[in-house]
Amino acid sequence: MGSDWVSTAADVFSSIGTVGAFGTGFVLLRREHRREADRDEEARRAQAARVSAWVEAYRRDDGSRELSFHVHNASDMPIYEVELPLPALPGEESQTEFIGLVPPSQTIRRPAPREWLRSYVEPEPIEIEFLDSAGRHWNRDEQGTLIRAQRSAT
Repeated sequence: MGSDWVSTAADVFSSIGTVGAFGTGFVLLRREHRREADRDEEARRAQAARVSAWVEAYRRDDGSRELSFHVHNASDMPIYEVELPLPALPGEESQTEFIGLVPPSQTIRRPAPREWLRSYVEPEPIEIEFLDSAGRHWNRDEQGTLIRAQRSAT
């Protein structure tokens, strides 16, 4: 009877160890899948994170000041369908400055509305929408937050 009890206790202990090992393995596997998903998302965001847009004044050759949009692509690949949604007053129809393509490692400059110069103080970020080289649609808001967006059917 003593050996039956020892054998049963060993079986129970072995079963608990097996369940514990399975549980630990499952937790480690889920953690690794999560890490892999995070790495994949980081790789997807790598190009988009290197794109920025801002409005800034500069002096023209004649000495007058002009305001312009700047779109900078610091990545190694071009970005496409670049648009700058312009803020509109309530009741006005919103407009978009379409730029198209911005080559790698380039800054594109386009004139901004002249009336903005009256309220201009210093360079500031502006909203930008674009497609990365893999065809993913991105939006960066005026605070710099980068969001992978779903393109709306137009």
